[in-house]
Amino acid sequence: MRVDWYGQAAFHLTGREGSVFIDPLGDISGLSSRGIQFDYPAIAGVDANLLLVTHEHADHNGVEAIGGDPTVLRSTAGRLESPFGEVVAIASEHDEAAGTERGPNTIFVFGFDGLRIAHFGDFGQRALRDEQANAVGTVDLMFLPVGGGPTIGAEQAAAIVELLHPRWVVPMHYRTPRIGFLEPADAFLERMPHVQRLEETGFDTNSIAGDEPLVVVPSAP
Repeated sequence: MRVDWYGQAAFHLTGREGSVFIDPLGDISGLSSRGIQFDYPAIAGVDANLLLVTHEHADHNGVEAIGGDPTVLRSTAGRLESPFGEVVAIASEHDEAAGTERGPNTIFVFGFDGLRIAHFGDFGQRALRDEQANAVGTVDLMFLPVGGGPTIGAEQAAAIVELLHPRWVVPMHYRTPRIGFLEPADAFLERMPHVQRLEETGFDTNSIAGDEPLVVVPSAP
């Protein structure tokens, strides 16, 4: 499976039978007007069969950027049908105040190209609740926010990795040269014993191996 990062929490997964896009960047001009740096390039020329939106914030819900007439699952919870089988959508919160500050967030878990994948969106709870961890279950590839601020930071993210022990972890939603807010990924990476930094914005899971859990850090788009 090919994994390509488009910035923040936006990822395109390409496999033998099609592709999945998660949390595409939308119109974030409002941030620029407030003097906040957000320079990830706009998404263009990308098609998908399945499009997942973890929550309705502009840097995650740009569904209009994705072509191919995908099935769209957005900001919900339950066990849902998709072109690639069942998607488990787990209710969570974007903050430590039961969603009253930044709203709801969905953790999406699904099978694709022979792997079980979990994308945590803008997970902002103090910790993963037992029932949420049980619903996530065993995963191969986990996309996890680590930049603090409106989401969990290094310590909370490391605790989730230790609890769920995926094969690969891809950190997301952290400060890079493209954005001027959030914390860098460094504090999270320092807590992880096995880290592989890449020179490209994407990778093939068949070419990434090492001790588990292995944290894979693509180059910023």
